[in-house]
Amino acid sequence: MFMNNFKNLSILMASSLLFLGSCASHKEVSQTPEEYEKNISKNMQKALEAQRQAVVHRNDSQIIGSSKIKEPNKHKTKTYFLYGAEHLKLENYYFDIPVVYNAKVKRWIDYFLTRGRGFFQRYSGRAGRYAPLMGKILEDNGLPRDLIFLAMAESGFQNKAKSWARAVGPWQFMPFTGKRFGLKIDWYIDERRDPIKATIASSKYLRKLYEDFGSWELAAAGYNAGEGKIGRAIRRYRTENFWKISKGRYLKPETKNYVPKIMALAIIGKNLKSFGFEDIDFSEPLDFEEIELPGNTDLMKVAKAIEVDFEEIQRLNPELLRWHTPPGVEKYRLRIPVGFQVAWSRCCESEVGTFAANEYMQYKVRGKSARLSHVARKYKIKKSYVLEKLNPGLTANSRIKRGTLITLPFRKGQNIKANMYADLYERPRKRVRRYRAYRKRINIAKRRGKRITNPKVYYTVKKGDSLWTVARKNGLQLNDLIASNMKLLKRRMIRPGDRLAVR
Repeated sequence: MFMNNFKNLSILMASSLLFLGSCASHKEVSQTPEEYEKNISKNMQKALEAQRQAVVHRNDSQIIGSSKIKEPNKHKTKTYFLYGAEHLKLENYYFDIPVVYNAKVKRWIDYFLTRGRGFFQRYSGRAGRYAPLMGKILEDNGLPRDLIFLAMAESGFQNKAKSWARAVGPWQFMPFTGKRFGLKIDWYIDERRDPIKATIASSKYLRKLYEDFGSWELAAAGYNAGEGKIGRAIRRYRTENFWKISKGRYLKPETKNYVPKIMALAIIGKNLKSFGFEDIDFSEPLDFEEIELPGNTDLMKVAKAIEVDFEEIQRLNPELLRWHTPPGVEKYRLRIPVGFQVAWSRCCESEVGTFAANEYMQYKVRGKSARLSHVARKYKIKKSYVLEKLNPGLTANSRIKRGTLITLPFRKGQNIKANMYADLYERPRKRVRRYRAYRKRINIAKRRGKRITNPKVYYTVKKGDSLWTVARKNGLQLNDLIASNMKLLKRRMIRPGDRLAVR
């Protein structure tokens, strides 16, 4: 990171020293994330009530849910002053995570004030719905409220956000990491998409990262790149200063930009009027009541009984991927709009068994014989246990006779390509497909290619060249070209100016 001048560099180093001792203050937690999760229903009612009170006294000069620091010395967690930005005459200079004003942060601020202004307005609008509850959960678990800006950077507070790398939800958990921190992910449910459960999981993960590195900058970088990558970067550059590490080439540009992006969002998000965002249309804060249902309850029947749109049930329960509660669970707490809990208790609570999911589609086997796995492949049901549970006595490799009726997990009358099943039929982005094809080609070349030893002739890549055209121009087998330039090509695709060994 190139600093504007020596003064800014001194300020940055001072700020880095300030937060090294803050870990102890964050360990003073009334409940651990595990205890908080165990008492989630009780905690949520308290959090929702606190949120309702906050909305009454809302202050639109900053995003609700972020920290309000009136007396820095008396604040419940460590606070940090934004040095170097006094000339901006901001409303709020204090944060509960370290924030600096340097060239990289300023570049992101400029982006969100110009080309990215629409993005910031949309992110902030959605923040009105989710950030108050997220901030309260973070605070209840002893973490800084201003970490909501990490979720803002990750997903723009979108529950259904999905990255090319299969990270999902407002906190963009990868499948392995999500399961590691207690989130359930299967064919019926994906708790990464739930803003409450995912925030509890992110509290666990961020706490671990902070305890590993003793720095919120490195913790954030670890959240993006993985703790192993950051640990190796620390050993490689022999420093625990994120800004010094980011000057090297080891971290990807995405990670180098991630921390300043969070800081830019925090600076603007806590100084909306100073940056000309007085007119943000904040969504109403998330609010709901809960009813208890057995597993495998038809949610369309429930919605119809209490006269609520099924889409509203989906919006309040984003973790539910299908049309019924997960089978195999004894009880499931379903969120419904405020005011409808009474309607449920009056009409339906005593007859909950009549809402069981039983309107399944069926498929009639037409060939001479087939296997259950063939049916699963036909309908893009990758999890074999889904069909096995719906068709007792059959396994993935069971032979099925012609005319046999197979129960499918879709609801009668539904289009199997409806939004509810979009995850089955979604096609990866063009960029992702191209990347996967490239990696496949590299792996083939590793096995089959013959490497040129002691190359003496090189080809300089020109605009419009591909590996195939370079190989053809130089009379080489494609696998041999790749194998001879593996050090470069295993990291990235070719670019104009690259020198490739061809003889």
